[in-house]
Amino acid sequence: MIRQYLIRTLLFFFALSFLGAGVLAANNQESEIDYDINVHIDPITRSIEGRSIISVRKPGELMLILGRHFEVTHATMDDRELEPGRDKPGLQHIWHIPFGFSRLRRIEIHWQGKLTKLDTSLDHQQTLGRAEPVSGEMGTFLPKSSNWYPTITDSLASYRVDLALPSGQRGLVAGQLLEESDSEQGYQASFEFSFPSEGIDLMAGPYEITSDTVQGAKGKQIQLRTYFHPQIKHLARGYIDSVKDYLTLYESWIGEYPFTEFSVVSSPTPTGFGMPTLTYLGISVLQLPFIRATSLGHEVLHNWWGNGVYPDYKQGNWSEGLTTFMADYAYKEHESAEAAREMRLGWLRDFAALAPGQDSPLVSFTSRTHGASKIVGYNKTAMLFLMLRDQLGEEIFNHAIQAIWNTQRFKITSWKHLQSLFEMVAGRDLQAFFNQWLERSGAPTIHIVAADHIKSDSGHQLAITLEQSVPAYQLRVPVVIRSAENKETRILDFQDQRKTFNIEIQARPLEVTLDPDLRLFRQLESGEAPPILREVMVNQATETILLPKNGGVLNVAKNLASKLQHRSPKINASADKLPAVPMLVIGLQKQVDAWLMKNNLPARPESVANKGSAQAWTFSHPNGSTLAMVSARDAASLEALIRPLPHYGRQSYVIFDGRKMIEQGAWPIEVQAIAVN
Repeated sequence: MIRQYLIRTLLFFFALSFLGAGVLAANNQESEIDYDINVHIDPITRSIEGRSIISVRKPGELMLILGRHFEVTHATMDDRELEPGRDKPGLQHIWHIPFGFSRLRRIEIHWQGKLTKLDTSLDHQQTLGRAEPVSGEMGTFLPKSSNWYPTITDSLASYRVDLALPSGQRGLVAGQLLEESDSEQGYQASFEFSFPSEGIDLMAGPYEITSDTVQGAKGKQIQLRTYFHPQIKHLARGYIDSVKDYLTLYESWIGEYPFTEFSVVSSPTPTGFGMPTLTYLGISVLQLPFIRATSLGHEVLHNWWGNGVYPDYKQGNWSEGLTTFMADYAYKEHESAEAAREMRLGWLRDFAALAPGQDSPLVSFTSRTHGASKIVGYNKTAMLFLMLRDQLGEEIFNHAIQAIWNTQRFKITSWKHLQSLFEMVAGRDLQAFFNQWLERSGAPTIHIVAADHIKSDSGHQLAITLEQSVPAYQLRVPVVIRSAENKETRILDFQDQRKTFNIEIQARPLEVTLDPDLRLFRQLESGEAPPILREVMVNQATETILLPKNGGVLNVAKNLASKLQHRSPKINASADKLPAVPMLVIGLQKQVDAWLMKNNLPARPESVANKGSAQAWTFSHPNGSTLAMVSARDAASLEALIRPLPHYGRQSYVIFDGRKMIEQGAWPIEVQAIAVN
């Protein structure tokens, strides 16, 4: 025991010395590629003109891309003319730069074009999945994925951007604001990002700017700004104050904030993006009263994870899950133990809603594309970090978090890097832990087979038999043993398909409960996972029954089904015999009540009856499948659900008055427990 402690202590001090060297290395990195960009945008005409000088300080082949919306007016490399990069309009410009030994290569490209018209009618899901450079009087957004500037692929780069806009417009990119001016001739601003970066996003709009400063770690002054549309400028001070609190929290938890500023920028569409030094959130999102206490902190934290330490996407994106764990979940832990357990229950309920084979290993997750990918990439990954913290202890876990930050900032970092640093700080082998949670899809199913009391001279002995699905995981299974006097928690190291554990206890045991606090990522049993709306939303096997026959109401119902499932619904036209798959049933109130009666199914529960203008609820069919009912008073009430209802997938029932949610809830969970024989 003493020897193990000494070894771990030596490893820990070695890690600290290694971290010190890592800080110097991270802070003195020089990017091998640098962009110097001048760009002028007119949101009224949606025109863009740009010039980029690219300096490359590395040998090798290069591939350069410019988006399909643009025309090249000038292109040279080392003063030699380059071809336009495409054969016809509508295609991307692609230049293949052959292998070069030169220490410094200089590429200059001038381009112009017309941006896509801003569409404020898009919903959140449509906006997230759109890689279009858009512009309009209410806002301009040029995502890096649109290749709005000539980009060298698969390469990190530093940059400077000089931005020009008409009077009344203001804009920014991630980075340090060097200078800005605003006059009748227009707005100009210069930004610099001196670290290796994954790309450049550009935002502009009719912003009113509010600014302040906060003193960060080591006395560094951090510039805080809001770029808000006029109708929400009154929210600026509250957002700035909240950002100050988050910076203080994460500097003390992880390490020094790496940048000199942070901005909150409003978008005319319902976006939710985090970039280095800023977050870009929809006007409607920023007005929600809970955003400052939830999503804002998540986006601030992304300046450490995702925009400060870069995931190796080819080997899995760990940053969303770690950010969820240290932001969304951490806030629930701070609120109360009950709130944190409720979030863990939500994660496990969401996972239980997936059909077999619908998830994928964590090493396959790159970004959120649909509900199933969020359940895996955000929730399952967050719970991996929770289980790791439970196993290592909070102090060692936090030291490892700081080690990751100090050694990996502005570097592409894989799961393997994270594993190595956790192992170094903890002084133990974590290969089995990471392998099973990263490489395997699904989750273990664990069941208490038996609990037998054996009277002994020294007190009482309890024999607990557990069984798990094949192939077996290496698990630390919490069980709670209840006696007449008290309850006590024991952790059982379980790595076989079936095993009996003999435990000495002081009082006669009455009942054993499996993981009642829900700290283990596992497949909930049917009684533990009452049905929720998400089961019919994410399951690809879901069939939909549309009860309206009228053309107008029928179209509304079909549109609602598409929005709920993020795909064209699989319509069940006959509905004579219900299949053993999840079912979504949509109709007006009288139609829904008649359909339930015709099929000998439970009537609408009292919790939703005679409330609001529309209701949705779930129940389990005797064949084991989940049914979700959506019922509305009239066509207008049904149409009012199209935008809000998809956001309530974690609920078992929800009631609306028009578009406003007035009541929601989840049917209670029944923990897995067994009486002691």
